[in-house]
Amino acid sequence: MTPSTSTSASTSSSNPPFLSDATTADLEDWGALPEATADLMRTSGVIIWEDGEKQAGVWECTPGPSRWSMPANEFIYVLYGRMTVTPDGGEPTDVGPGDTMVFPKGWTGDWQIHETMRKLYVLF
Repeated sequence: MTPSTSTSASTSSSNPPFLSDATTADLEDWGALPEATADLMRTSGVIIWEDGEKQAGVWECTPGPSRWSMPANEFIYVLYGRMTVTPDGGEPTDVGPGDTMVFPKGWTGDWQIHETMRKLYVLF
């Protein structure tokens, strides 16, 4: 079955955005990851829903280290790949397929993506 997507911004509950298979969905090239701290890391994704600053979608990134300072709350669900997340002053956490995590607004730390990772995300 071909994945079906709706990427138009919508707050209507009568026809909500739909993505049939986020694991195999075709993604758009989003270019280099600005947060990368070493070699070039490539990103791709698709926005499924958007309402002002709030957003939900699929994001994929190639391996490498990156540094983050979250401008909004972010919920993630990892579809495939793995990474180690280390908050400033905290202990590292290994994150992989099936795992969920919430990064609160203002969170700072490092992500080390070990293998290409695809996640569902919600910014709120």
